[in-house]
Amino acid sequence: MFETTTGPRIIAIANQKGGVGKTTTAINLGTALAALGHKVLLIDVDPQGNASTGLGVAASTRDFTSYDLLFSPDRDRLRLFETAVPNLSIIPATADLSSADVDMVDQDRRLYKMRDVIRKNPISDFDHDFILIDCPPSLNLLTINALVAADCVLVPLQCEFFALEGLSQLMLTVKSVRSSSNPDLKIEGIVLTMYDRRNNLSSQVASDVRANLGGLVYDTVIPRNVRLSEAPSHAVPALIYDHSSSGSIAYQKLAGEMLARLHNSRELAVS
Repeated sequence: MFETTTGPRIIAIANQKGGVGKTTTAINLGTALAALGHKVLLIDVDPQGNASTGLGVAASTRDFTSYDLLFSPDRDRLRLFETAVPNLSIIPATADLSSADVDMVDQDRRLYKMRDVIRKNPISDFDHDFILIDCPPSLNLLTINALVAADCVLVPLQCEFFALEGLSQLMLTVKSVRSSSNPDLKIEGIVLTMYDRRNNLSSQVASDVRANLGGLVYDTVIPRNVRLSEAPSHAVPALIYDHSSSGSIAYQKLAGEMLARLHNSRELAVS
């Protein structure tokens, strides 16, 4: 089992293109990692708050949110919301985040606000193994904050014709963040989502992506699966809603592959 030795592994889940399975990946990858015994915190920084809803945090109960984490990080107010998944907690989002870019623009260290609160007390007191940041579908200051705070970025990529469109811009943003604010930021990998084996286009897109990005692309592919779509309306992850569905099994495999990659990279670093 992969074990963290220098604090949690902070993973920003990002793609400025909407509808690619980003939030579905955040919820179900977090659930799969938690099911393997890892302590996971999901931070929802998408103003839509879909990850929060999908993990059963009602809007009326969100008395501490990711907006508060960024702008009022008071230790006495800090609250992590427990979910139906043991070992998985969340800091939810609300529409208040819609104004975050404007609220941050004139502040000192505006690019480091998330890094400052995640990597220092009191968040670090909780001893998480993984912190997943569900980013908004845009390259705004919230997403830049997440990239500056993160160790790495995981990119869900939908198996459709325009899959690679926009990915180059995200890669340029990652390069810019490396050069200016977070030199250690890595690409955790690309995960292909919404794969339909009945559709020749899905196979062609998957082949093209692998040809262009090589080892960055995970072997595990997330299929287009109705259970993944239905689960959020029941406010639970797909792994709880139907753990035997093809989507749930795929996210369990993705978690295992991610842990194996981390273990191998750690062994290489030691050697």
